[in-house]
Amino acid sequence: MSEEARSKDAFFIQLAEITEAMIAAHGKDFATGALVLSAKFVAEGKPLIKRASGG
Repeated sequence: MSEEARSKDAFFIQLAEITEAMIAAHGKDFATGALVLSAKFVAEGKPLIKRASGG
């Protein structure tokens, strides 16, 4: 398996763990909405979080 494939697998595992936590805490509808909204932001090139500008 290539380094890129291993990296992608690791991220997918992290995403799965976060998704399972969202489902446990808030249900499938919340988890689905959060993932869809995140995907929309990625597709549109929008930031997912606000970062402190520092300075």
